[in-house]
Amino acid sequence: MSLANVNVEKNYLNRPKALGITVRRLQFNPKKIKRHYFANSPFMSHLLTALSSTFPIGEQFFVNSVRNVRDKVTDPKLQAQIAAFIGQEAMHSKAHTEFNDAWRRDDYQLDRFQAWLAKQDDTLRKAHPKLQLALTCAFEHFTAMLGGYILKHPEILSTLDEDAMKLWVWHAIEEIEHRSVAFDVYQEVYGDDRIRRLLMRSVTTGFASLTFYATSRLIWQDKWKSIPKLGGNLFGVYLVSKMLLQLIPEYLSYYQADFHPAKHDYTKLVNYWKARMADEYGMISFQEETASKIYS
Repeated sequence: MSLANVNVEKNYLNRPKALGITVRRLQFNPKKIKRHYFANSPFMSHLLTALSSTFPIGEQFFVNSVRNVRDKVTDPKLQAQIAAFIGQEAMHSKAHTEFNDAWRRDDYQLDRFQAWLAKQDDTLRKAHPKLQLALTCAFEHFTAMLGGYILKHPEILSTLDEDAMKLWVWHAIEEIEHRSVAFDVYQEVYGDDRIRRLLMRSVTTGFASLTFYATSRLIWQDKWKSIPKLGGNLFGVYLVSKMLLQLIPEYLSYYQADFHPAKHDYTKLVNYWKARMADEYGMISFQEETASKIYS
């Protein structure tokens, strides 16, 4: 091992605590979540479940893309944030694996899609580390946007049952907390904005087509229960259309010369939902976090 790598390893051991990024364990029961859990809308419910089916593989890819270049990061604060980022993504992968496993039923299969996704993952991991990290920056921008939108619209979340609420709000909060990590690593190691923006264009079309494909497969599997709910499906299409239109300015900010994920300030929003998760939903990790701030 080179002297530089030895020094980096020592920095890992002596790193400061990451500010604003907390690794939390989720306590929820995915088996209690009904199939059409989002506003009784099959379309919206299957869309979120389709996204969930991509998370275990996708988030492991994000972690690996950062690990690929971690030894090139010299800033100890960023090293601490990388550690917290990895911890949060590991918890997300675990929770969504549990959610996905709860849905493996005779008439509702995620396995074939996930097998296909694993093959795509194998292909992407052969790409240059710079391209892998640029892809992660793009996807992290999407997940932060979606997380922020969810938290900004409590009227939408009010339709979720308790366990679905815990999963998606917890995930949204943490995506916002670590939204800058991959970007900051990319800027320190590569700083090539042209490639970063170019990869965002590819991710935009790929992410949209992937989500549509996965959602349509789930709807077709559940067609006898999904298609008759015309009102719920139309409501779901309305919600998605409204969301996409409202997110356009934030999406386009990624192409600006002075872009940085932290420029979108979610502090008040995140603190509001942390308090709700602690008080109304009794989530231990948020209760402990609130208590530690009171006594610190």
